Amino acid sequence: QVQMVESGGGLVQAGDSLRLSCAASGDTFSNYAMGWFRQAPGKEREFVTAISWSGGSTYYAVSVKGRFTISRDNAKNTVYLQMNSLKPEDTAVYSCAARRLRGGNYGQVSMYPYWGQGTQVTVSS
Repeated sequence: QVQMVESGGGLVQAGDSLRLSCAASGDTFSNYAMGWFRQAPGKEREFVTAISWSGGSTYYAVSVKGRFTISRDNAKNTVYLQMNSLKPEDTAVYSCAARRLRGGNYGQVSMYPYWGQGTQVTVSS
């Protein structure tokens, strides 16, 4: 099975940018669709974005569309999340997730059996 490690989180000011990385190992990376989710204190984990196995299809939550971009490099076994125009409400622990199942709801937490440990993103106003 695949294992993932996230990096790139930190403390930034509103309007700044950050790029998160999720490095995968343990299985053939291109067999997995990848997603980014986030969880703020006291809130449910929520979908941010996802990308298909080849990178040909991407999906975004309304709250981040136009500001965040997901991409993947299958040669490097890595998925990225470029976050621009960050807002204080983007503050959360960001986790990457993997699934082999094709089709279905890419935004559904329960569709992803494999998770990284997460990286903290804090946006100050």
